[in-house]
Amino acid sequence: MNDATIDALAEQIIPIAEAAGRQILSIYAAGFEVETKADDSPLTAADSAAHTLIAEQLAALTPSIPIISEEGGLAEYSERQTWSRYWLVDPLDGTREFIKRNGEFTVNIALIENHQPILGVVHAPVLSRTYVGVSNQHSNFGAQRRDTEGTRAIATRTVDPARLMLVVSRSHRSPAVEGFLQGLPPFDTTSMGSSLKFCLIAEGAADCYPRFGPTSEWDSAAAQCVVEAAGGAVIRPDGQALRYNAKASILNPNFVVIGDPAWPWAQYLADQPVEPR
Repeated sequence: MNDATIDALAEQIIPIAEAAGRQILSIYAAGFEVETKADDSPLTAADSAAHTLIAEQLAALTPSIPIISEEGGLAEYSERQTWSRYWLVDPLDGTREFIKRNGEFTVNIALIENHQPILGVVHAPVLSRTYVGVSNQHSNFGAQRRDTEGTRAIATRTVDPARLMLVVSRSHRSPAVEGFLQGLPPFDTTSMGSSLKFCLIAEGAADCYPRFGPTSEWDSAAAQCVVEAAGGAVIRPDGQALRYNAKASILNPNFVVIGDPAWPWAQYLADQPVEPR
């Protein structure tokens, strides 16, 4: 896929994510019931409506590219491992935040190629904000934030040890994360829900987001692309990049989102397990 093609595709994906966001907001405003899925995670009509819209529009836009969506079922790995390129979608990331009505939920759409996200769109409906990133290996598009004030390029920041800022999950904060935090130099923290935590790193508002616990690949892919396009990285504790569709399980290993890959994160990650505890 050449630069012009993927840049044009990014512009076509943004309105799809935003249309899904409008579907979500209509249900958010009208009220909704909460169901429980087999894995004990919550499900609302907004998850399902956003999934249907995105799946239909992606299929119409790129009929030859398969789709994995959190609400669409998962093909067997024997089939998936033959895919060199596919869409990876979380129609409503942060369903718990949606239920709490705190506005910290997103629509995530990523294009994966050869196990890496090469295009990512993260739309926050309540905030009227969209983050988009295209892999620097494929384009000069970079990473952008789009909101009511317009479009601007975003970039991660260089770590200043005197003002280290960590992003922690509002709904998921494990003992392993606490252990990692205790080993760092003095820092401040901010809390956020959904993939917006990645986006704080991407736009230079924070330095690190550690996630040591179960997540699925659709939770991280789009936002990982935004972070990487902005100059950051999403790594496992052993320093390897987070990869996609490289195994039968859709679960991610433990990972850390970092804005400044040149800072010595490795010395603080040495004792952390790769697989979730």
